[in-house]
Amino acid sequence: MKKTLIFAAIMLLIAGTVTLDARTKKSTKKAAANTTQVIYTGDIANKVIGYNGPTPLNITIKNGVIENIEALENQETPSYFNRATKKIFPQYIGKTVAQAKKLEPDIATGATYSSKALIQNIQMGLQQAKTTSSKKKASGKKKTSVKRR
Repeated sequence: MKKTLIFAAIMLLIAGTVTLDARTKKSTKKAAANTTQVIYTGDIANKVIGYNGPTPLNITIKNGVIENIEALENQETPSYFNRATKKIFPQYIGKTVAQAKKLEPDIATGATYSSKALIQNIQMGLQQAKTTSSKKKASGKKKTSVKRR
């Protein structure tokens, strides 16, 4: 009888461990899907020059979507630089990393150098983004439909 109780207790303990392990795996997957990353472009795009020098940014990406772009300290003329950020940043916000990489944004008139520098910073930053997409690539074969009479 004692052996049976000990065996049952061990089995319950093992079953409980498996359940906890399965729950841990699920919560890990959910945590991985809910990721936020901030990409600092000051180092990776330090040779990208606006009108008066580098234009570093912080790009915040949450769950693969660009949530925010923040201009950091720079030597650009504030009025021109602000015009450029107001024109360019909204074109990226809300886009997935893949969509943003393909984007050809409009630049701000009168702030061409700043605009181009911002766009280059963003594109270089997006190259550093960690994507969590695990979608399979479609095979290059086309499906043909058969017409029935």
